Formats: sequence, C-alpha cells, structure tokens
Amino acid sequence: MSRIGRLPITVPAGVEVKIDGNLVSVKGAKGELQHTVASPIAVSLDDNTITVTRPNDERASRSLHGLTRTLISNMIVGVTEGYEKKLEITGTGYRVQAKGADLEFALGYSHPVSIQAPEGISFAVESATKLTVSGINKQQVGEVAANIRKLRKPDPYKGKGIRYAGEVIRRKVGKAGK
Repeated sequence: MSRIGRLPITVPAGVEVKIDGNLVSVKGAKGELQHTVASPIAVSLDDNTITVTRPNDERASRSLHGLTRTLISNMIVGVTEGYEKKLEITGTGYRVQAKGADLEFALGYSHPVSIQAPEGISFAVESATKLTVSGINKQQVGEVAANIRKLRKPDPYKGKGIRYAGEVIRRKVGKAGK
C-alpha cells in the first residue's frame, strides 16, 4: 500500500468538496479548483475526510495512488492558504518593475522583457530585486516562477541572474583561478 496514498485528507472548515464521478471540485475562501481523477483510482468523501483507494496492485494503479492523494491535498491547501514562490534578482542593473498586473524586467538585454500575469496568478514586487509569484494552483505558481527564472538563469561564474529565494548557486572558478 502506498504510504502517501493511504493517508486520509481532512477537509478544514470553510472548504467545500464535491466528488462527481471522476471530477473532484474544491471550493474555498481563495477560489475554486478542479481535478479529473485517473480511471483506476477511486475517491470518496465521508464526513470531512477524503480517502483515495486503488482497486489492485498493478504498477499503473500504484503510481497514480499517491499522486492523486497529493494533488487533492494540494488543492485543499491552495484554496485555504494559497501558494507563493519568492524570486531574487542579482546583478548590476538587473531589476524588476510592476506595470499594473504585469512585470517588466531589465536583465542586461537591449530591450526590457515583459511578463503578463496568467489568470489566477498575481505578482508582488517588494523591491527592485525581489518579487513574489502567488496563486492557488501549486503547479501553475511553480511553472510561472520557473519561466521567470528562465529569462536569465544565474550564471555559475558571477552569480548574476534570477534565482529562487534561498537557492544556493554552485560557483565556478574563472580562468585565472588555479
């Protein structure tokens, strides 16, 4: 049995969960999320407790068991607390600026780079070198943050670029270092 998949999910107060066949809908204070459960996995709701079960021990069922439980748990956390990723910009002249709901980056290119906020994602610029990506969908928040980081990855020689807050960059010695 999957150690993660067999754990029950408790539904906190203020969160409404609907299970309609393979569709699980979670509605909370911050918004609403939906997930379609893969076919061999069954999801049931019994007085504020969600349980995820699998019919057999085939490889496909085992791999989807823990995944489905984690995805539903992430949906519940998303509609109650939300998710956020913090990013830092390092480098001379590198900065970020809020333009309404969008962001405009100066990253050493000949032109400013602008990023539009997808639906359900919000940006917060704390300073010229720090920003936060937040939303209720964990996957979407991580993907938007990764796409922003991809604009100028931190280089291993000088450490310039966009990095996650707390990320440690392995530095390399230049050609003069022996």
